Amino acid sequence: MTATIKPLPELLINQIAAGEVVERPASVLKELLENSIDAGARKIIVQLQQGGVKQIRVTDDGFGIAKEELPLALMRHSTSKISTLEDLHHITSLGFRGEALASIAAVSRLTLASRHASLEHAWQIRMENQGMSPPTPSSLATGTMLDVNDLYFNIPARRKFLKSEATEFAHCDETFKRIAFSQAGTEFVLHHNGKVRRQLRAANLAQRIAAVLGDEFSQTAVFVDEQSSAMRLQGMIALPAYARSSRDAQYFFVNRRFVNDRLISHALREAYRDVLHLDKYPAFVLFLEINPEEVDVNVHPTKTEVRFRESRALHQFIFHTISKALALPQSGARQGGEHREVSMPRSMLAYPRNNNAQQNQVAQPANFYRTLFGEQAAARAIRSDDALSPPQTQRPAHVMAAEEPSQDHPLGFALGQLHGIYILAQNARGLIVVDMHAAHERIMYEKLKSALDQRVLAMQTLLIPATFQADSLEITIVEENSDTLNQLGFEIAVLSPTTLAVRAVPASLQNADIVQLIHDILREIREYGGSQILTAKRNEILATMACHGAVRANRRLNLEEMNALLRDMEMTERADQCNHGRPTWFETSLADLDKLFMRGE
Repeated sequence: MTATIKPLPELLINQIAAGEVVERPASVLKELLENSIDAGARKIIVQLQQGGVKQIRVTDDGFGIAKEELPLALMRHSTSKISTLEDLHHITSLGFRGEALASIAAVSRLTLASRHASLEHAWQIRMENQGMSPPTPSSLATGTMLDVNDLYFNIPARRKFLKSEATEFAHCDETFKRIAFSQAGTEFVLHHNGKVRRQLRAANLAQRIAAVLGDEFSQTAVFVDEQSSAMRLQGMIALPAYARSSRDAQYFFVNRRFVNDRLISHALREAYRDVLHLDKYPAFVLFLEINPEEVDVNVHPTKTEVRFRESRALHQFIFHTISKALALPQSGARQGGEHREVSMPRSMLAYPRNNNAQQNQVAQPANFYRTLFGEQAAARAIRSDDALSPPQTQRPAHVMAAEEPSQDHPLGFALGQLHGIYILAQNARGLIVVDMHAAHERIMYEKLKSALDQRVLAMQTLLIPATFQADSLEITIVEENSDTLNQLGFEIAVLSPTTLAVRAVPASLQNADIVQLIHDILREIREYGGSQILTAKRNEILATMACHGAVRANRRLNLEEMNALLRDMEMTERADQCNHGRPTWFETSLADLDKLFMRGE
């Protein structure tokens, strides 16, 4: 027998809709907070019991609702925010569907009390299982109070899927933070089980971010404020060295609405890709302002997914804005006091050097310093009796006068080396500590990228080719990818089924361990394929080359060579992080040093 078609009961309709809108207590809180914001609230108080399962109460000082409109507020598809199709294409409010309160009321015991500014006192209605009470007088200042109790009391199966009280509260707290970020000028208070968990005074954006994410984030983040055509992106992004192991501090808003969009995520990931360490995730709080007609927020009931009319232009705008911010030197963000574990990645370990004559020749001090720092430093190395001797402890008076710290040189001037790994320098604010290898690796990486982009990657012909044993797969890779290797600055010949000869290398890498470098390059070509090495995986292979060419630990540099490295850092984009996302330098202020030694106490 065929089932007859019939309309569903209103309660069942609302409960089905609640399955999309009311996933958990945090979903309820989101809808109620958005209603308060749309009502112009300047202070919002949230009270939760048992992670929001027992009670969610939101009280605001917004415009309020008139007595005769209270029942309409709990009916499906009733709203004051849109009225025409044109309004749907130009949405400026957070809510607009007119479904949320009806859906919430269908799965809870709900009380709505409100006092419109024009009324002498407040009125309230109650709703349970689709039964609505008539409006009755209530005591409430101007604004609205929504009290949601016993979520899913009438759908036990759904309630079983809720998690522990702590987990549900954590989701509510996250929702609270998102709304608080988007409305810095509004005061927010969050209670849980009778205790105040967050109290956020009205503030500016920077103060609100610091209040929610803490001083550690705000002190290690940089401001972003860029405008292009009808788009503006502003907010704060953390430097890559302070990235996290999860995405728990990623907040992106479109016209003050929190969104989780794949296009935006990809643009941000690409902007950080060149400086982010391994599997770490960046931290940011960003706000995109865009013409409402250029974005469709009517995609999903939760309203966290959006579509953009000019998606490619938006992607490029976000990518270039964040890349630009990360590329600028951030001297003020490197403060002392943070603990950092010093580790040596495999690429930084000293490889066994080839004993052939050519290797010995390219490792001579003059060539070494010419490669690293140019002709002037090379000339200084030639004049020195021992170019690799410890740095001078005394500098001539005219050198000292010329090298007084100034704002023109934020990294200051070198004082000496520490354990052959770090450069110690003095700037106008205090002490600078530089990871020598990490800093030089970034410099070389950026130079290699620029040279490859401009097709001016200089090659250095080796006087005596570096020959080494190779397996059959490496032989094949060389034979099949000679053009790719040439574009990268390498000339490699196959001498026999088991022997390769390197005849030329990029000029900046001539002092590297040639044999180990070629092994690593061939391995990456094998892994990614020659066709992608110069496109999708270009930066990865250039990072490998830069790591091999960078100055190694335990290399003794004199003051001129250390200062040359500092000046190169100041002129290099993204010099704050190495190619793996590690910081290249830290700063400790003179005031912090005074505290350590209790000066003035």
